[in-house]
Amino acid sequence: MTSPSGYSSPLLRRPGAFAASGADAGVAAHYGNPIAEQRALARRSKLTLVDYSHLGIVTVAGPDRLSWLTTLSTQVLTGLGEGSSTELLLLTPQGRIEFSAYAVEQGGRVWLITEGAQAAPLADYLKRMKFMLEVEVTDLTESYAVLGSTVDPRTCKDASPALAAGVIWQDPWAAGVAAGGYSYSAVEENQHPGADYHRYLTIIPAHRLLDAVDGCQLAGSWAADALRIEAWRPRVGVDSDEKTIPHELDLMRTAVHLEKGCYKGQETVARVHNLGHPPRRLTFLDLDGSEHTLPAVGTPVMNGAKQVGVITSVALHHEAGPIALALLKRSVAPDAELRAIDGGDFDAQGNPAPATEYACSQTLIVAPDAGQVVGRRTKGQFLR
Repeated sequence: MTSPSGYSSPLLRRPGAFAASGADAGVAAHYGNPIAEQRALARRSKLTLVDYSHLGIVTVAGPDRLSWLTTLSTQVLTGLGEGSSTELLLLTPQGRIEFSAYAVEQGGRVWLITEGAQAAPLADYLKRMKFMLEVEVTDLTESYAVLGSTVDPRTCKDASPALAAGVIWQDPWAAGVAAGGYSYSAVEENQHPGADYHRYLTIIPAHRLLDAVDGCQLAGSWAADALRIEAWRPRVGVDSDEKTIPHELDLMRTAVHLEKGCYKGQETVARVHNLGHPPRRLTFLDLDGSEHTLPAVGTPVMNGAKQVGVITSVALHHEAGPIALALLKRSVAPDAELRAIDGGDFDAQGNPAPATEYACSQTLIVAPDAGQVVGRRTKGQFLR
């Protein structure tokens, strides 16, 4: 399946490749054995690559690039060293997430990795915000591709020269709460499953995509998503909607610097953090596996007869079985008996389609009492 932009990866021509849909349309969901691919990624004993060539690439060059992006975004990039990685958000005046990007400084440019459909709007937005500053914004989505891995290509003997020479972003999620950040998690940081989540995204010239994967095992988006969900790692554009604020996804942990100066949406970020609570919260769900199927993304999550949320990501984990991330109302009790109800409408022929119900067991990600830190006793960076 091609992406909405018409993109179709050349790696989809590999034997056994099965095309993904939804946010990952245009690349492979798997190459014939998604569970084996997932185990290969999790074990990290050999370089296994995930095709993310459908993602977007925007670069910012010029002497003012780091201070300018700091002014615009939720993150501090001033002083970002060569090869260093971070994560940033651009918000609406109401504090809702408008753009999300993974950022790495290399070769006199900040490389921004974003969802493919967001690359052009992000580049246009940044160009409108240049004013008189010395910055140059370029959308390089057509010229570059991204490959993912769970080991660092710079130190891996299995990495091809084309891969090792790429621009490498290292996910800060495993490192814990970033400088200026704050954990909204319901667990101590040393118990957070993200500590074992290793992810590297390597930017290479698009024409070298086949060279870069030469000799390496490939894994599809299903395998990569299962590990992401297990680590409670949100993906903006998948686990978010047009109303999402950073607090709801625990992105205060790595993408928001609470000690930086003004930026669009900061008032909402500060108000919710200091005085209020996020209206929704990301949660991890263990799903009943007796149906031998998975609910679709977008499936309503019910508490009795009332819808209290929606499944945003779902996968079959090689050890944990069917798992999901869901965005729930903050008021949902942590011990509530939840069900995901998939279907129950009508099929393409207009016939009633039976619903499939999945019992759900919650594990808290964002604590129900997250926020309102002013005047509260805290232990280090963690809400109690």
